[in-house]
Amino acid sequence: QVHLVESGGGLVQAGGSLRLSCEASGIIFGFTTFAWYRQAPGKQRELVAQITSGGTTDYANSVKGRFTISRDNAKNTVDLQMNSLKDEDAAVYYCNVFPALRSWGRGTQVTVSS
Repeated sequence: QVHLVESGGGLVQAGGSLRLSCEASGIIFGFTTFAWYRQAPGKQRELVAQITSGGTTDYANSVKGRFTISRDNAKNTVDLQMNSLKDEDAAVYYCNVFPALRSWGRGTQVTVSS
């Protein structure tokens, strides 16, 4: 059973930075593509960034140049460095594999104050 635990969210001023982390278990981590998703109130969950087992990354246009996804296969973690945060980045952030499993973690809340 895959278990995903997100952390690192919080309140940040617009223009600030946060680093999210996801610890995964119950999966062959090194062979899996992982992704960060987010869901803002009243909106559908959307894909933010993904990283393949080989380290290839891809980003939603809205976060390109501001967010960086990375992984540590030794620690079974996937991080999301978020810089130059905007109001529209406020959401609950989730990590999951890509394509996403039906099971999701609790996510971590990111709040951006302007």
